Amino acid sequence: MSLVFPHTFVPWFRAVAPYIHAYRGETFVVGMPGELVAAGKLNAFVQDLSILHAMGIKIVLVHGFRPQVNEQLAAKGQKAIYSHGMRVTDAVALDCAQEAAGQLRFEIEAAFSQGLPNTPMANATVRVVSGNFLTARPVGIVDGTDFQHSGLVRRVDAAAIQRAIDSGAVVLLSPFGFSPTGEAFNLSMEDVATSAAIALQADKLLFVCEVAGVREDPSDPDSPVDTELALADAVRMLARSNKPAAGATPPIDVDFYLQHCVKACQSGVERSHIVPFAVDGALLQEVYTHDGIGTMVVDEKLESLREADSDDIGGIIALIEPFERDGTLVKRDRTEIERDIELYTVIEHDGVIFGCAALYPYVEARTAEMAALTVSPDVQGQGDGDRILKRIEQRAKAQGLSSIFVLTTRTMHWFIKRGFHPVDPEWLPEERKRKYNWDRRSQVLVKKLG
Repeated sequence: MSLVFPHTFVPWFRAVAPYIHAYRGETFVVGMPGELVAAGKLNAFVQDLSILHAMGIKIVLVHGFRPQVNEQLAAKGQKAIYSHGMRVTDAVALDCAQEAAGQLRFEIEAAFSQGLPNTPMANATVRVVSGNFLTARPVGIVDGTDFQHSGLVRRVDAAAIQRAIDSGAVVLLSPFGFSPTGEAFNLSMEDVATSAAIALQADKLLFVCEVAGVREDPSDPDSPVDTELALADAVRMLARSNKPAAGATPPIDVDFYLQHCVKACQSGVERSHIVPFAVDGALLQEVYTHDGIGTMVVDEKLESLREADSDDIGGIIALIEPFERDGTLVKRDRTEIERDIELYTVIEHDGVIFGCAALYPYVEARTAEMAALTVSPDVQGQGDGDRILKRIEQRAKAQGLSSIFVLTTRTMHWFIKRGFHPVDPEWLPEERKRKYNWDRRSQVLVKKLG
């Protein structure tokens, strides 16, 4: 162990460091359903939250209590009543919700106070602040169903929450709100978390929940999780999903959380996530590893990652020329770029191209070359190279290809860290092998596409 540990820990810690820098000072709103507590995951989850807090991330935690309320109702001989995917909160259910909320807040605050030796909470001082940060309004009567004490968020006191998290506290929100007249309303955790993220213009909204994320093939429950989903694709996916019928219990599936992720992104939250609590350390993996473990919904409107068109030729040339001059890239003339422009992917912001790559397919060999991967020196180290690589992989998969390869003389370690492995140039497709420059002696690296 003493021999192996430094060789695994040190590279891992170096890989995590850019994310620590990137997220320090940012605001994360984390939604935690009551099912996480019922599954016995609370202490480990709170320890992971305390690590995020120690790394300088400002945390707003919103807890749910769906199974706890149902348990309280059953103990009183009552049944849970739902309609249109929402709880109907009568007087008895409101009492049960208040009891469940009080108990859960006690358990969560106790978990944040467990500074046991040899745990992530050792020597940690995490102050938890809660209060009447939410103003609510009644759901009212919908299709003849009176939702009584069920409510929706009317307003979030973002200024008060901001002061609390700026002071170093973790803000804990329960799914309760009050009207201006003091009437209490039972809210949903998902509505509260989404509303808080929008009001704070949080950097991330994360639901650590029962589902693994959005599957690449939604019809196959065993297909891999799609780790990054564009907002437009998420909207189209929801448009095809079934809405809960009147009288239906809430369908706790990926669409249930995805609708709130979409709402947040459409309202200015750049990234929202669905993360499975069943995986130990899932929150840390989602935040501090490249691919994460759940699904991230990202709004690409502010910074466009897209396929190139003829208007981008000048920007691509200006971007890659310095790297051609110093020998990092093989020189390409303007005619070649014009001819192949539809093969390029670019990142642009306010009309300026600051990242690009091209994908040259070799269909018979079921592979493709990724060429001219370039990120402007002004923005290197911010993950844009990874984003371009991810999009190139998606384009290759869409063409039915099983791998991608690169030729490089200087950046082989960057690619190896991202799943590429070196092969002999003889591996290359025959057509590409004929164009291989043996004098340049470029390394050939291949990545299989899962």
